Amino acid sequence: MNIENQQRNPVLLIHGIDDTEAVFHKMAGHLGLQGWSVYSLNLVPNNGDVGLHELAKQVADYVTATFAPEQRLDLVGFSMGGIVSRYYVQRLGGINRVQRFITISSPHNGTVVAYGSRRPGCVQMRPDSIFLKDLNSDAVILGQLNFTSIWTPYDLMIVPANSSQMSVGTEVIVPVPLHPWMLTDPRSLAVVKAALTEPINLPLGTRIK
Repeated sequence: MNIENQQRNPVLLIHGIDDTEAVFHKMAGHLGLQGWSVYSLNLVPNNGDVGLHELAKQVADYVTATFAPEQRLDLVGFSMGGIVSRYYVQRLGGINRVQRFITISSPHNGTVVAYGSRRPGCVQMRPDSIFLKDLNSDAVILGQLNFTSIWTPYDLMIVPANSSQMSVGTEVIVPVPLHPWMLTDPRSLAVVKAALTEPINLPLGTRIK
C-alpha cells in the first residue's frame, strides 16, 4: 500500500483572467498520473467584469458542492486565480479546508498591466488597490498552512514581476520566459509536485478560528 498516496489531498486548480480550466491540461494530467485527484472549475465571467471576491464565492460554492465537509484539500491558483484563491482562504473560510496552497505568478502586490482595464476585477489587481491592501493586511495567516509562491522574474503580465513575492510561506523562483509557460514548464511542474508532497503544518482536523 502506498502511504504517500494515502496522504494526498484532492487538488483544486483555479485559472487566471481570460483563461478557462483548459490551461491546466498538462498540469492536471501530470499530477493525475502520479496519484492525485485533480479538480478545476471555470470562473464566470473570466474577464474581470466582476470583482475577485465574487469569483471567490464560486470557489467556495464549488468546494461545498464537491467535497465532503471533513475533506481537506490543496489549492493551486494561477495569476488572477491565486488572488481569487487567497480571498477564498482568507475571507470565506477556506483556511479551515485548505492544507497546501500554491500561487503561480499571482499579482499579490498588483500589476501595472491592470491599469489597462477599468473592469472591477482588473481595478482590484492594480498596485496599492484597496482590495489588495485589505488581503495583505492579514496575509500572515497564510503561514498557518503550507503556502508557496512560485514566480518568474521574466513575467510580462505581472509587472513588476516581484509583485508575486510574499513575506510569508515559501518562495520559489522559476526562470520561465513567458507567463503562461509557468503552467507547462517541467521546472514549474516539479515545484508544484514538491509543494504538494510537503508534510502539512497542522494535524488533520485542526480548525483555525
